[in-house]
Formats: sequence, structure tokens, C-alpha cells
Amino acid sequence: MSWRGAAAPEHWAVLTVDLGTGGPKISLVTLDGTVHWSEFRPIRTEHPSAGRALQDAEEWWTQILSAARGALDDGVMPAEWVRAVAVTGQWSSTVPVDGELATTGPCRLWLDTSAATHSKRVIGGPVLGYDPRRLAPWLRRTAGIPSPFGGDPVSHLLGFRHDEPEVHAATRWYLEPVDFLTSRFAGRVSASAASMSGAWLVDVRGDRLGYDEHLVALAGIDPTRLPPLSPSGGVVGPIAPAVAHSLGLSSDVVVVAGTPDLHSAWVGSGALAHGRAHVSISTTSWISCAVPFKKTDPIHSIATVPGLVPGEYLVADNHEAAGASLAWLSREVLGEDYDALCALAATAPAGSNGTLFGPWLAGMRSPVDDRHARGMLVGMGLASTRADLVRAILEGVALQSRSLLGPVEKFAGARFDALRILGGGARSDLWCQIHADALARRIERVADPMTAQSRGAALLAGVVLDVIDWADVPGLVPVDRTFIPEPAAERVYDRLASELPKAYGGLKGVFARLRP
Repeated sequence: MSWRGAAAPEHWAVLTVDLGTGGPKISLVTLDGTVHWSEFRPIRTEHPSAGRALQDAEEWWTQILSAARGALDDGVMPAEWVRAVAVTGQWSSTVPVDGELATTGPCRLWLDTSAATHSKRVIGGPVLGYDPRRLAPWLRRTAGIPSPFGGDPVSHLLGFRHDEPEVHAATRWYLEPVDFLTSRFAGRVSASAASMSGAWLVDVRGDRLGYDEHLVALAGIDPTRLPPLSPSGGVVGPIAPAVAHSLGLSSDVVVVAGTPDLHSAWVGSGALAHGRAHVSISTTSWISCAVPFKKTDPIHSIATVPGLVPGEYLVADNHEAAGASLAWLSREVLGEDYDALCALAATAPAGSNGTLFGPWLAGMRSPVDDRHARGMLVGMGLASTRADLVRAILEGVALQSRSLLGPVEKFAGARFDALRILGGGARSDLWCQIHADALARRIERVADPMTAQSRGAALLAGVVLDVIDWADVPGLVPVDRTFIPEPAAERVYDRLASELPKAYGGLKGVFARLRP
């Protein structure tokens, strides 16, 4: 390991914020990859009407400052150890702010599809929901395209403009959540090219990485409301004096450009080389890896977004309700916590005694873009048990990952012999084993998978500060257990994997007709 320019690198730490859909996780991480402290602060999501999904971004900020100040006051580590702040988290959400970075309205989350009608006017058509004449310019410049079903920044911005004109009039900037928090820490507006690439308005060809005027005009977006872009994996500036004073930090602390959770997960997985991949089980789920090319697979809703290394991209896809499915079961049906549910599921056999779950509680994005899709439980009988129900949900999430694995491997041009697994869902040995069996791949769980993205954000900050090399990162991400596919379970999931898309196909029309 090469600690470049650091007098006492073991005492260099990063204050990280990982903003998930459920709320922010605030951590203190040293540059050897050790997470010394972490605290999650839950945030309520409001659903005032069909398709709406809103959060108060000011509450994020209040909770982040409160948690960080409390940890430092309690002596978790000396404040002088903290050399940087790094924010990661959810993307494709939109925070409206004024010129002083005060919010002018609630954040529209990636779950918010209320402005889909406006998206459809821009890119809607008969081919997979798209106008084929609009596809080419978008795919050529960005490798992705806004969804006609909404749930992305283009639909959000159009929704603010057409449905909330008072908010739009008061708004100076529309920011991704990670960019909102990064701007608050730095006291100046800044956006990451990586985070804004998910708006599909950034030209990512070569080293361009700027907004594309043609696409911005095509989408009907006011370009003056889009924040200025900073290079991904760079420094925004010093911490704002008022924020430093509030937290008891030095004014020399630097603020690193914000990154989406996809990027911090890539770093935090330690699987950085081409041909290495990771699977995340958080609120959502995805399979990703680094590739040296820009590409799009519109059939399976897979695209590339700019990575953190020049000339490299990350594969982007998403399953909307992974951990969210188990959380729903806990909250609305059984009332048991995560550990109790996983223990209960372990008492049911592979295949859940014939119960099959379609994990589309928030719709589907990949490998099929269908926001009308909803959760499905089939095969239940009078003999079905609570254990069958819970295990079916764990299996359904893993089977959705399996439906992504083939298209992602083909997209990347590589077969993944093993996948690193991370995220809160990976705490369960059972869920990791189910993924190994369903994917028929070796699954390597990173140590403390719940804070893997926080570790990734901190290690990225170490690279940005020129303290560690990219080559050092894999050695700073330990694996605590490897899960090997079990042949008998593989055979069960082979059969279920063929039934899941058939069940979706049979119910697709029903989902659309039942939509409120």
C-alpha cells in the first residue's frame, strides 16, 4: 500500500453520508477502510396522491448535522482526524432550491412517477413506450433515455414546471440529492457529472461530460436551472465555515464531489477490475461492473454511466423493490424485524413450498421497464405458512437478480464467476445463499455489507486526496464469507426462474388496468 503525502494516514478520516431512500447513514471512516462509527436516521416518505413520492430534504440536512455533531462530541474519534466530507446515495431524484440553497419544495424521489404524462409527450411512442425517432439522439449522446413512465429527473423537472409553477418560479437550481448535500457542505452549488448523467441530459462521449443543448431543448428543460458540473472524483472546495463551526471541524476539511450509490458501491465492493461484478441488496438492487465503453441495451433497460476512472463506465440497471419488499412485509403484514424474518424464512425449503413472489411493489425498471407492474404472490394454499411467505419474498428478489444477470453479462461481454454482494440485505447468510443458488454463481460478501457504500465513499476520497492509489482499494475491502451454489437448490431455482417471466407476462395487462 502506498500512503502518498500522509504523515499519519491511519488517523486520516472521512465524514461520509450515504443517503438511502429510507434516510441518511452518517459514518466516520478512516482511510484503511475501517468504519469507526455509523448511524442511520430514518426519513418518512410522503405519498399524498397516486404516483407521488416526496421527502423533506431539509430534514436530511438536520438529521445529518445532528448525528455527526453528536458522534464527534461523544469522542468517537478526534475531530482533527477528519480531513474530508464525501456524500453518496440515491439518484434520479430531484431537489428544488433557491439561490441560497434553501429548498423551495419537497424532493421528488425516484419513486415519483406523477409527471409521466409530461415525459410521454417528450419521448413516448409505440416501441417499448418510446418514439423511435427520439431514441437515436439520446442513445448516441448519453447511452440512456428518460422513461415514458416517469420516475427520473426529466419527468420531475417537467412536473415542477407544469404542475407546481409556484415552486418552479422560486427555484434557482434543480439538484440531485447527493449534489444538494454536497453543495450544503461546501456552501456553493455544485453537481457531479456522474450524478447528473442519470438525468440523461449529459453528453458522456469521450471527455465531453457536459449538458447536451439539443437534448435539453428536446426535453423542454430550462438549461439555466441545471447546476454547473464538476468532474466526478474531484474536490468541490473547502467546507463552508458555518458548517465546519457547527461540527467542530477544521476549516481545512475538503468536500469531495458527490457520487451516486452505484459508484460508491463499485468502490466499496472492491471488485474494480473488468470482468468483476457486484450485486447490491439495499432498498433497490442492481448488478454492475466497470466496462471500457459506452453502450445501451434499451430492450433490457441497461445503460452505461460515466465511471470514476477516466475512460471507464459503470453498468447501470435497477430493481426497484429489493430490501423494500422485505421491509413492506415487516411493516404491513407480519410486524417482525429483519433478523426474525430471515430466521423464519430459513425454516422453509427452497422453493417456498410452491409459493412464487414477483418483487415489483414499486414497478419494474430492469430488465423490463414497466412502472405499472406490482407485487405478485402465486401458488399459496391453505397449507402455506408464514415461513413460506417470507422465503418467497427473499427468493423473488434473488430471481429478479437472476433475470438481470444474463443480460448484464452479455452487455459487459464477460461471464462473472463470482459476484461481490453488499447492502443491508446481505447481512443475512440465508439471503446471500439464496442469491448464490438462484444465480448459480459464487457470492462473496464484503465485511460489514451495510456500510460498504460508506467505505467506498471514504476510499474514493482517499484517492481524490492523493493519499491512496486505485490499486490499493481491493486490498482495503475484506470479504467475510463466500457462498457456494448448492446443486439441489440450483435445480429448484432453475424451474422458478422460468416461471417468473411467464407469470409477469400473464399479469402485465392486469397490472396496467388496476393502476389507480
